[in-house]
Amino acid sequence: MRVHLISTLLLGLALAPTAVMADAPDDQSALAGLKTAKVAFDLKDGDGRQMLYRLNIIDETRQSLIKQGVQPEFVLTFRGPATKLVQTDLRELSAEERPHAVKIAAKLADMKRAPGIQSLEQCAVAVRDQGVKAEAVLPEIRIVGNAWISLIAYQAKGYAYIAP
Repeated sequence: MRVHLISTLLLGLALAPTAVMADAPDDQSALAGLKTAKVAFDLKDGDGRQMLYRLNIIDETRQSLIKQGVQPEFVLTFRGPATKLVQTDLRELSAEERPHAVKIAAKLADMKRAPGIQSLEQCAVAVRDQGVKAEAVLPEIRIVGNAWISLIAYQAKGYAYIAP
């Protein structure tokens, strides 16, 4: 009896991944009829680990939309403390943030070339307020006058606003 119970349990566990894989989650219900997904991301957190995590999730979202037949049109705006993380002058960062900033720069360089990334934008107000030199902003990122104005404009053009 015990051997039968154990073998039944093992058989159930062996089949479980197959059952889960057959019903892999997707977003088709929400995406029905959608051809493009226009999103403006408002990135302002100054924690390097969190920024890298958010960039990875944004990129995963971009890739998932493409796989599900929807063309992403993503704009990433940087402002506030996030400004320090998207600069080339690592001396302005704490020793613990520097490795994250290097990974963030590499991730943004990859994303800039990726399908569906429309623009990477840095707020000039934040550059000034954070004490970052404009010439130190990563070359992949375009400096705009005011990220709030950009976000207002993108929303007026039909972009969804997400502040991860």
